[in-house]
Amino acid sequence: MKQAAFLTAPRLRALLLVSACAALSGCGMLPATGDDLPEPGVMEATRQGPEGAAPGTCWGRTVSPAVVERISQRVEVKPAKINPDGTIASPPVYRTEDRQVIVTPRRDNWFETLCPDALTPEFVSSLQRALQARMAYDGPITGVMDEPTRAAISAFQRQSESGLNSTVLSLETARQLGLSAVPRSELE
Repeated sequence: MKQAAFLTAPRLRALLLVSACAALSGCGMLPATGDDLPEPGVMEATRQGPEGAAPGTCWGRTVSPAVVERISQRVEVKPAKINPDGTIASPPVYRTEDRQVIVTPRRDNWFETLCPDALTPEFVSSLQRALQARMAYDGPITGVMDEPTRAAISAFQRQSESGLNSTVLSLETARQLGLSAVPRSELE
């Protein structure tokens, strides 16, 4: 699968963030290629998972951004004046206040992955063949975890039951593809 545009929305945001950082604090030079730009979540599995993760396991993470809603509200600035006979001498005065409310807070979505040492060239070749058999990958079988392979992983995972939007292969997806053993407790 070929990508239509080099600067996708996440890559553009990352480029702008890196540019701002470099301009404001001199934190470093801009990356030379698009492959160096970060994506939301992680690019590789890490052993630093969520709190309470089993020792020796590896994890990936995506971030669900906060959902913010803009609310307009009328606020009374001056109350109405009422005559002694009950008629209105002057109506109340209102102003409109706009404010933002967080409807759903930002959330880290952790998912278990294969550890980096498991992603051997043989494993990646098997992954590419498994994705190819499911019409999710049309590139060559190289055994290299390259951009087309990551794009195929992302597309396949988004369409799966989990709906995971990440280029990092989840353990659940590896099991679904028949590339990783399913624990006996899940079979019973």
